[in-house]
Amino acid sequence: MHGGASTGWLLMALCAVSGAYCLLRTRTGTPQERRTARSEALMGFGMAAMAVPAAVLSPPGWAWAVYAVLFGAAALRALRPALRGGHHLHHLIGSLAMVYMAVAMAPAVTGSGGGGHAGHGAASAGAGGIPVLTGALLVYYAFYVLGSAGRLLPGAAVTPAGGGAVGRAPGGFGGGTDGRPELTTACRLTMGIGMFAMLLTL
Repeated sequence: MHGGASTGWLLMALCAVSGAYCLLRTRTGTPQERRTARSEALMGFGMAAMAVPAAVLSPPGWAWAVYAVLFGAAALRALRPALRGGHHLHHLIGSLAMVYMAVAMAPAVTGSGGGGHAGHGAASAGAGGIPVLTGALLVYYAFYVLGSAGRLLPGAAVTPAGGGAVGRAPGGFGGGTDGRPELTTACRLTMGIGMFAMLLTL
């Protein structure tokens, strides 16, 4: 994330593609699956917007307040389903992490003439994150990325007691419940990597 604008462009592209795929998923599946896909599309597009290199588009100071309010509302919406655990809890953590990054980046914007942007090296100079909280989120997303990557490995199939693989485990820690769980897991993996990279700038 400290490598310059090219890293920001790459992160922006990956998150935007992931958000677009999640948006496509909102057209099929159960109501719960469509709701999950909408939440993930919002996360993907939000991360893509935050990752645009500041040299190309410096956000106004109020943009970070908009991010905080938007993802704060998403966190409130995810709060009740998160009580049931599973991937809903991950959505809640992700929304709260976005609020945290928006609040942490706001002083960098106002204090450096709009130069602070997540995904841009200059942002790290003025960002004001809480080290303990940032570290906890980094650990969470590191494990999330490893868990999601593990589900994409060829041998990560569920074997019932009677023998014979029946496919990958749906839902849960990075799994997918739609007709293409591997693509869903790959999108979640991409956004997990993106969140980890953004948190490194705080």
